[in-house]
Parts: sequence; C-alpha cells; structure tokens
Amino acid sequence: MLWQQLNQTVELGWDFYAPVILFVTLIAFAVPVWAAIGSAAILMLAMSGDMPLSAVGESLFTGIDAFALTAVPLFILTGDVLVRTGLSRKFLDVAEALTSWTKGGFGSATVLVCGMFAAISGSDAAGAAAVGRMTIARLVESGYPRPYACALVAAGACTGILIPPSIAYIIIGLVLGISASTLFLAALIPGICILVSILITNLVVNRIYHYEGGEPMSFRDWGANLVKALKSGWYAFIVPGIIFYGIFSGRLTPTEAGATAVVVTIAMGFMLRTLSLADFPAMLLGSAKVNGVILPIIAFSAPLAEALAIMGVPQGFVLAVTSLSEDPMVIILMMIFILIAAGCVMETTPNIVILAPILKPLADNIGMNEIQFCVMMITALGVGFITPPLGLNLFVVSGITGESILKIAWQAIPFVFFMLIVVLVIAYVPALSTSLLPDIYK
Repeated sequence: MLWQQLNQTVELGWDFYAPVILFVTLIAFAVPVWAAIGSAAILMLAMSGDMPLSAVGESLFTGIDAFALTAVPLFILTGDVLVRTGLSRKFLDVAEALTSWTKGGFGSATVLVCGMFAAISGSDAAGAAAVGRMTIARLVESGYPRPYACALVAAGACTGILIPPSIAYIIIGLVLGISASTLFLAALIPGICILVSILITNLVVNRIYHYEGGEPMSFRDWGANLVKALKSGWYAFIVPGIIFYGIFSGRLTPTEAGATAVVVTIAMGFMLRTLSLADFPAMLLGSAKVNGVILPIIAFSAPLAEALAIMGVPQGFVLAVTSLSEDPMVIILMMIFILIAAGCVMETTPNIVILAPILKPLADNIGMNEIQFCVMMITALGVGFITPPLGLNLFVVSGITGESILKIAWQAIPFVFFMLIVVLVIAYVPALSTSLLPDIYK
C-alpha cells in the first residue's frame, strides 16, 4: 500500500528499486555498511542519470569536509585511552559507592558507567563490550542471573548515543545542518530521563526478585564509602568534567572539547604510569579502525542524499504516509516504529544517514520542531539496540559472555518497555527537548 502510493506520486522505477535491492542483498551477505551504501548510491546515480558519476568524488569529499566531524575520532580516541589507563574502572568504583545505599546498587552503578563510557567513546557496542567485561562477572557474583546481567549492560550502553557528548548528535547535526552544541543541550534532559528509566527498571526488578543481596546501609557508612572512592578516583572525572563544562558553558565546541579531553587523558595516563609510548600504535590503530567504519558511511551519505532528493523520494514518502493518515499522533507512531525497527538491525550512523533526510520532511509536514525530531530519532534508534530479538547490543553482550541471545532478549523486555514510554513523551511533549534552548529554537 505504502509503496503503491509512493509510485503514484513520484513514479519510481528500477533506478530506485534496483539500488534498494542491491543494498539489502549486500547487507544480508554481511558486506560492510559503507560499501553497501556506496554501491547503492553509485548504482542509483548511474541508472537514473540525474547526476554525472564524475561528481561523485567531489560529493564524497563534501560529505566529510566539516569541522564538527573532527570531534568524532577525538571522542573515540578518548574512550580508548580511558580503558587503557584504567580510568574507566575508577568511574565504576565511584558509581558503585554512590549507589551502594540501595538494593540493586551495583546494577545501578553498572548502568551509570555504561552510559558515561559509551557517550565518551561514541559507540554503544564499544560501551557494552568494555563495561560488560568489567561488570557482568561481578553482577553474577552479586546475585544477578547471567541473562539479566547481560540485558542490564546492554540497556545501560544504549544511553551512550542519548546522553551528550554523543557522536550520533554530531552526525545528525551534520546531515541536517543543525548545530551539534544545540543538539547536545536539547538532548540533556531526554537523555537523563532514559537513564533514570533504566535505573528505576533495575530497582523495581530487584525489589521483585531480590537479585542483589546485602544489608541496608546507614547514611554514615554510605558517606564514608563515597568519600573513600572519591579520594581514590576523583581525578578520573576531570575528563568528563572538561567535556561537559566546556560544551554546555559554550566555552568549547564539541571538537575543541574532544581535543582537550584526548590531551588531558593521555597526560593523566603518563602521570599515573598506566600509559606508555609503546601503547600508542595499538591505541591509534584501534581508534582508526572505528573511524574507518564511520567516516566512509558519512562520505557516501552525500551522493545518496542527492540522488534521493533528485528523484523526489523524501517528498513522495511524505505524500505516501500522509495519504494513509493525516493525524500527527499516528504519523509520529509510524516514525517511531520505523526507527526502532531500523535500530534493531543497523548501527546508528547508517540509520541516520539513510533515514534522517527521508523522515525530516515528514516531521516538517506535521509541524514537529526539528530539534525535537532529532532527539526523538536518536532516542528511538537507541531503544532499537536492545529490542528483541535483533537488538545489536544484545548480540554484543551475548558474544562476550556466550549467553543465549533469546534468554538475554527476554530479560531486556522490561527495559524496552520503560524506555519506549520515555520515547513517546519526547515525541509528544516538545518542551522536554526544547526547554533548555533559546526561544528561537522553540
């Protein structure tokens, strides 16, 4: 029905369907996403003839020629250095002391560290893998069933793309022409809401099943533990402090904050003698591999977006959806469903590159604030990362533990439910995303 409507409005032919079929086929055969997007874009341009192939090279360069994009490799490198210097473990120690007053304290600490690490490193999957290796065994020792421990780590890592500084917001800002700093500010409250929803879910589940034992802690003992942890690892928070203060105070751009964080983290590693010059080749190579996945996807997004725009696909998609329903509430539900489904099967970057130019006109058509749309899109994609049975983070934690993916997926359902509630609030209450912004953005 949808594609029939689309055919009637923009008269799509094999110059559209053949590249789509090629893209799906390549993904099914585990071809790297950037290669699948690039092949589909080039085939679309070649078959349509709307744009000379000689212009593809210039378009590729244009796709990555942005100052804001420099922040991506810097944040990725910062996350790698945090692991190598042991500073990420200090985060965990302080978070554990902070949450030790309640049942499910270590589980809550795991969620907090997952979110912080994934946000700085720029990858939910990296956050799930790094923090999962540190915490899952301890969670099991604390009384959690292994499948639930895996689901908890997977859910916590989802907050990585939702809490600033997030590479996802840098990329969507680049694709749609919106300031990354503005998106960071808009995403602060929604990101915290998602984090709180996961924490509450864990506390409720602990209350029901009594996973995490231990006696209630007095305020005096809790304060003593927290002070001890802060004395031992306070310096680890210098890095996120620089990032958050620099960006939200307006003193630093995301790129400048990332560069400062890298320098400070490396300097701390040398001072603590947990980092040496011998670590640099492996550290830089690891970060380069991650960037080598992200940047080609962004580069090929430019010719793909141009091809889709010339063919009228975004406009046709708007007409097709509005012909099914003109109710903004129904249309928003459709968009959320599409985004969650996409988040189940692909990483954030390709989803942003492919879907943002198509869904943004639809959001504009129903009068949705563009900032609110960006926050809703990123948050819905984050929910998709743990949505059974295909959520990417579920496979990551299953891979590092050997636990059954189906068992983890079943335990992830409560987290998906409460995160989905927050997504709906973000989608229908614009103030949640715009309350911290100047009036010009509201």
